[in-house]
Amino acid sequence: MTVHAEARRFEEKEIAEAVNLCDARGRLLPAAVGWSRRPLHTCNLSGHPLRKKRWNYWCVTSDSYLFSVTLASVDYLGMAFAYFLEYDTGRFVEKTVTVPFGRGCVLPDTVRGDVFLSHRDMSLRFAEEGDQTAIHVESPSFGGSSFSADFLVERPAGHETLNAVIPWSADRFHFTSKQNCLPASGAVSLGGEAFEFPGGGAFACLDYGRGVWRYGTSWNWGSLSGTQGGRTIGLNLGGSWTDGTGMTENAILIDGRISKVAADVRFLYDRSEFMKPWRVKTAPPGQIDLRFEPFFERVATTNLLLLRSSVHQMFGRYSGTVIPDDGAAVEIEGLLGWVEQHEARW
Repeated sequence: MTVHAEARRFEEKEIAEAVNLCDARGRLLPAAVGWSRRPLHTCNLSGHPLRKKRWNYWCVTSDSYLFSVTLASVDYLGMAFAYFLEYDTGRFVEKTVTVPFGRGCVLPDTVRGDVFLSHRDMSLRFAEEGDQTAIHVESPSFGGSSFSADFLVERPAGHETLNAVIPWSADRFHFTSKQNCLPASGAVSLGGEAFEFPGGGAFACLDYGRGVWRYGTSWNWGSLSGTQGGRTIGLNLGGSWTDGTGMTENAILIDGRISKVAADVRFLYDRSEFMKPWRVKTAPPGQIDLRFEPFFERVATTNLLLLRSSVHQMFGRYSGTVIPDDGAAVEIEGLLGWVEQHEARW
């Protein structure tokens, strides 16, 4: 059965009750396909040797700095990576640790669950503490210096998130929980120098992913969390990887309320010069029309036999217009976020 024939079986429905992602054979349950305003899926992956993918990605942004940390497992390999960016100076440091077969990588089947890795080169823990998530990362050598990061992420009552299942087929599928505009506070210490992310001035974004993937894939991803004119504004935008499935990972978040965007989003950019401005807009035009102007490019390339990955992740500012469910256009001017092109054989 082709991807497009499989996709026609589903509609972009809203899910309101808890559901398992897979059946006893590890195949996608039709009842799991859809989206929800809070995490309702249990990602009970099984079978499909070497094809299962799990990750928890956090990114915390302030007016001055950005910090990100990820723990991922692709069945045959575990990876932890973290990076820190100072906007004004362009100072950027990054570290990656790999673990054969993902040994010691604790990645739970639900969004609200503790994530853990202890490794001699970098340890991390994402611990659930009531309505908060505590993030701790430590490394003895990070860009040539000792490193630690501690953050507390709040989950305000009633705050909505984007949770969606993308169905390529019954044997290839992915659940994603994208959580924007989560208030955060904390600090990074690099070689004894402290970088503060003050409460009231920083946001965290979570990308939680669990699925069974094809070997060769590519995608675009755009995200922002910020405040403007007394309103909190967030976006999650995806392209390429969801095409033809009948589902998208696109949503507008205004003051903690999600507007699901069913239209595909197109990312228009120069692949030979990623630092040129990007256009990001819905197809057909209307609900989202944005210009993204990068100020920093992160390039990450991996070549480890079975796994090959190339990422161009651009940090910059979004401007333009989005239209949530109430139909009233919201103007965006210079809000901080990121956009990326990612190509993988994994």
